[in-house]
Amino acid sequence: MASSGCIPLKLDLFIVTAPLPILTDRARDVFRMVVEAYLGSGAPIGSRTISRLAGLNLSPASIRNVMQDLEELGLLAAPHTSAGRMPTETGLRLFVDGMMQVAAPSAQERAAIEARLVSQGPVEDALAAATATLSGLSACAGLVLVPPKEMRIRQFAFAALSRTQALAVLVAEDGAIENRVITIPPDLPATALVEAGNYMTARLGGLSLTEACASLTREMDAERDALDSAAQSLIAQGLALWSEDSAQRPVLIVRGAANLIDEKSAADLERVRLLLDEIEGKADLIRLLDSARSAQATRIFIGAENKLFALSGSSVIAAPYRNADGNVVGVVGVIGPTRLNYARIVPIVDFTAQTLTRLVG
Repeated sequence: MASSGCIPLKLDLFIVTAPLPILTDRARDVFRMVVEAYLGSGAPIGSRTISRLAGLNLSPASIRNVMQDLEELGLLAAPHTSAGRMPTETGLRLFVDGMMQVAAPSAQERAAIEARLVSQGPVEDALAAATATLSGLSACAGLVLVPPKEMRIRQFAFAALSRTQALAVLVAEDGAIENRVITIPPDLPATALVEAGNYMTARLGGLSLTEACASLTREMDAERDALDSAAQSLIAQGLALWSEDSAQRPVLIVRGAANLIDEKSAADLERVRLLLDEIEGKADLIRLLDSARSAQATRIFIGAENKLFALSGSSVIAAPYRNADGNVVGVVGVIGPTRLNYARIVPIVDFTAQTLTRLVG
């Protein structure tokens, strides 16, 4: 890859436990060319292909010897079906951390990102557009981890299910309805359920859960004598349940998962199936993206470095975006096979995170 047009890009490097080998200049050049050619084509690379590339004055036989040495070091592997070689996950990490040269997104790519993210509507619309844009530009699945959106309360209600259980119902202003089963004392009168629901609806309607918690403490202190003790317990239990649940529930937006099934994946459908299962599960993927919130810049997770991808052999490129105060509010990125074109996609993810930061701020 030519160095012209390349830009310095800060990466928050993912630390691996095993030390990476030190290569000679010749081995380094051959290795870099093999990886770049592989990431460009998605297919194993042979010595003859490398010998035809400009800037490397070596015969195919010499290149084969170097590639054999690189294979013994664990940086390249030879698939059974091909005489060519491809980088291992360890090799990809060495390339990404120490050799990769990235170019700034093209004017067309920057324009596409900025055009899709300029929104006159809710920020959520722009975040959803970010995932679709990243998916289209990278041919991967686009990901955005959105901070939890606190619902505003319209109505609370409690309904008995049995002598020891009740259903707590929350209706939000946007029409969303959520239910939770709570434990109640066996001798709780039905009037306490009605009183608690009416009290919460009257006092907390229109508030967010955070606002409701603060208001409830003040209200109950002032009116403790006016409320039945059983109703007080129900109110505190119901609101605490939703507040805790909402605070721990980030939203993951995924677009373009169909991009993961292409002609290059036809021979590896089991890996693709595992990857789609990982995306569908979301919980583990949310935890992985959430770990990128502490990164100062773009972070790259490659294959089995993270146990989530130990079977599917996938990679995630993720970058945090911030609000006007400089605080991280979410993470944007892509997920795809380890043969991603990192040098091209990393700057696109980074630019999308910067654009979201300007928009959210």
